[in-house]
Amino acid sequence: KLDQSQISLPLVEMGIEIYSDYQDALNYRGSVDFDDLIRLALRCLKSDPSLVDILRQRWPYILEDEAQDSSLLQQEILSLLAGENGNWVRVGDPNQAIYETFTTASPQYLLDFLKREDVEERSLPESGRSTLSIIDLANYLINWTQNDHPNPEARIALNPPLIKPTPPGDPQPNPGDCPSCIKLVERALSPEQEIRFVADAVESFLQDHPDKTIAILSPRNTRGFKFVDELNKRKIPTVDSLLQSTSATRLSTGAIANILHYLGDPESSQKLSLAYKVWRRAERSDEENWAFYKGNISLIRGIDHVEDYLWPGITGDWLESLKQEGGDPQIIGELEAFREVVRRWQNAVFLPIDQLILTISQDLFLDPSELALAHKLSSLLRQLGDAHPDWRLPEFTEELANIAKNERKFLGFSQEDEAFNPDLYPGQVVVATMHKAKGLEWDCVFLTAVNNYNFPSGAEFDNFQSEKWFVKDHLNMEAELINQLKTLIEADPFDWYQPGRASMDARHEFIRERLRLLFVGITRTRKWLTISWNTGRVSNRNFPALALLELINAVEKKQ
Repeated sequence: KLDQSQISLPLVEMGIEIYSDYQDALNYRGSVDFDDLIRLALRCLKSDPSLVDILRQRWPYILEDEAQDSSLLQQEILSLLAGENGNWVRVGDPNQAIYETFTTASPQYLLDFLKREDVEERSLPESGRSTLSIIDLANYLINWTQNDHPNPEARIALNPPLIKPTPPGDPQPNPGDCPSCIKLVERALSPEQEIRFVADAVESFLQDHPDKTIAILSPRNTRGFKFVDELNKRKIPTVDSLLQSTSATRLSTGAIANILHYLGDPESSQKLSLAYKVWRRAERSDEENWAFYKGNISLIRGIDHVEDYLWPGITGDWLESLKQEGGDPQIIGELEAFREVVRRWQNAVFLPIDQLILTISQDLFLDPSELALAHKLSSLLRQLGDAHPDWRLPEFTEELANIAKNERKFLGFSQEDEAFNPDLYPGQVVVATMHKAKGLEWDCVFLTAVNNYNFPSGAEFDNFQSEKWFVKDHLNMEAELINQLKTLIEADPFDWYQPGRASMDARHEFIRERLRLLFVGITRTRKWLTISWNTGRVSNRNFPALALLELINAVEKKQ
């Protein structure tokens, strides 16, 4: 079709080349990606009616949660499994569809489904999570968006029903109302000032309410990490596992990475001392005993020739010299035990990477979740080793370091890696993205960076994240490519590709999604809510989001 096209579609040409290479890489490895799993599952169902019959008998009832986040292909799969007379319950809230811009999901699929004649719609508007003031704020956002948003394309972002408090006698009553617990900040703050402002407020809140749950929600991970850094400086207890890998996973991964780091440079006394520190890390909880281990760390770091300690020979025996100098027998015994461990690690260096990881883990971990994590990491590194035969210890160490430094998401087996429960962290500050906070709730929530860059309205001065300054006409390349592809496939003579139209449509989609994201953020809190914004970079001065200004006006009028 591309060869027969009467118009030039350069993005499709480029996309086809990239996609072909990508598919060749998958086929070479005998792999499929997540989108392939969905696509191929649907193909199986469509091509094999007997399989559909078997699955319908196995699953006579289908309950789909978070239906607003289902893609069209996922909806087709469930429709086939349910059949014409099946039992298919779809639970979802289109007002909480916040993944549209980076998945193929769309709330419109669920809204269209509700219009079918064979569908019975039941509304569940009651919620006992929040105070009446929070509910009123969220409902105001719905009404303003539908009726008064200056951009007509944004008015379909939020839909009724409005939230209702639970009736008297309900087992989940709403918290007592507190209008003064809502603080909407109109004052301009630089990005650094906003971080300090929120940290000050958090510190004050925890002093008055040490038993309450609290969250700082940001639009992006990178911004969240800056809040974590500030809170850590102030020694405020912080939970950042919703940003990336959990702290337990990172610590365990970092322990293994430090051992590999030494094994890749076995003559370094500095790295050997760090390996010892990792080996004895469990002792750090006892400050009195830890002084003994800190002394051993200093001794190991001061070794001139590591080989004289680990594998003594005619050139010298460091540990024997320490004995002759009247070294403490307890220290000598500890260093002898560590030497045996390191020898075992060095002998295992010639094993495949997964077996090396498991060997090291036996000396580092006792907790079942840590051992399970080590097994999972060993499988990951084995796969990477198969894909990169030229990799050696430095490359494997770097991969583990990326997980330990939060540069790569990795699910472990600790309690934090299971379904996150904010109520397990009273008196600690959970830092997360607004997207990751969906479905969760806290007593107190700070929504940050609610400016016109993260929450645009379509005004002339708005900038959009997907439109790069270095691209001609600031086009959204992804949207333009998809539109060119659609033009090629549908071949509609009355609907040719027009540069810029897809970018404008993508703008409207982003504006709508961000209104829903703000709605989700507001409804995460039970009682206390603070919303702030920042001006962004000096060269790209931002303003408070239009929706935030409208909420401020609404609260002031009510007061």
